[in-house]
Amino acid sequence: MSLLDWFQKGLTYEEYKGQLKVNLTEMNAIYEKFEVNDERLSALSGVATKVIVLTEDWCGDALMNNPILMKIAEKLGLDVRFVLRDSNLELMDQYLTNGTARSIPIFIFIDDEGNEKAVWGPRAAEAQNLVDNWRAELPAKEAEDFEEKQKAMYRKIKQTYVEDTKLWNAVANSIITKLETQK
Repeated sequence: MSLLDWFQKGLTYEEYKGQLKVNLTEMNAIYEKFEVNDERLSALSGVATKVIVLTEDWCGDALMNNPILMKIAEKLGLDVRFVLRDSNLELMDQYLTNGTARSIPIFIFIDDEGNEKAVWGPRAAEAQNLVDNWRAELPAKEAEDFEEKQKAMYRKIKQTYVEDTKLWNAVANSIITKLETQK
């Protein structure tokens, strides 16, 4: 399938939110609070016209990144469609992180003909650094308390993603910078 076909297969933002069961409240909270006020946006019109978002409801990174993308897309007039990763591995496997991981979300920016213009995801560098630092604090996987500490880490990540407005701005900056490099 072409990227344009994948785009047309995708869900609108409202359709995507309508099927969420895990992170809807948190995603809506970020969407309501976040404002993108980056002067660089005006120079980005025409870089792309559409975005395919590979995502899933359960993904903590998606709960933060997707609403930020939507705010950017609204400012740029981009049409966004959401494609669920787990039921669309054919597309996901074309956008593996480090060539091996099915990490999400992945934002695929395309033009009206379906030509790929930019790809972003799954995390801004600042978010990756936080996650890497917290993972480094975990005990070995064989440790008796590994699972408990890993769950606590996931809760900490989620809370940070929902509350840290500086991190939201870092994500927006990362997406905008990626689009700037494609001009």
